[in-house]
Amino acid sequence: MLRRSYDWTMAQADHPRALWILAAVAFIESSVFPIPPDVLMIPMILAAPRRAWLIALVATVSSVLGGIAGYGIGYFFYESLGQPILQALGKDDAMAAFNDRFNGVGFWAVLIAGVTPFPYKVITIMSGWTAMPLATFVVTSIIARALRFFVVAGLLRAFGAPIREFIERRLGLVFTAFVVLLVGGFLVAGSL
Repeated sequence: MLRRSYDWTMAQADHPRALWILAAVAFIESSVFPIPPDVLMIPMILAAPRRAWLIALVATVSSVLGGIAGYGIGYFFYESLGQPILQALGKDDAMAAFNDRFNGVGFWAVLIAGVTPFPYKVITIMSGWTAMPLATFVVTSIIARALRFFVVAGLLRAFGAPIREFIERRLGLVFTAFVVLLVGGFLVAGSL
């Protein structure tokens, strides 16, 4: 099933309404769909490099809006299902402590999930579930998703098809290393 979803997503790059399809894929990927929008973005940008920034913008806006939907899923389903179950099990205090810890590093959690291969949808739902301040979630999502999609667009626009394999196989690792160094730098600076 995952392979069929991947193949279908790839085939949409040539569709006359590919931007709208990209918007839909980026939106639903942020909360439920398993295929990242990059799969559709890459062939679209390679086919029309002059539209790279527009394609990245559509992916960013749609992904953030989908992230807000994922946040809503976590927020509303936790209130109606998760919280009563935890209360019945006597675990609502433990959940409150987890929420405080998660929200204390929420900016970093959203940033990391937004730019690395870690599934962004997990963090969108967890952010709602822990009632992270919505403004923090949205601003961080905009930064993270724009960074990810505009870097991909810029690389493809500048280098074309030869950079595709690097993006598909290594860019996630580069983003992960960047985030590790960034967080490590802040930790070292904070301890001085």
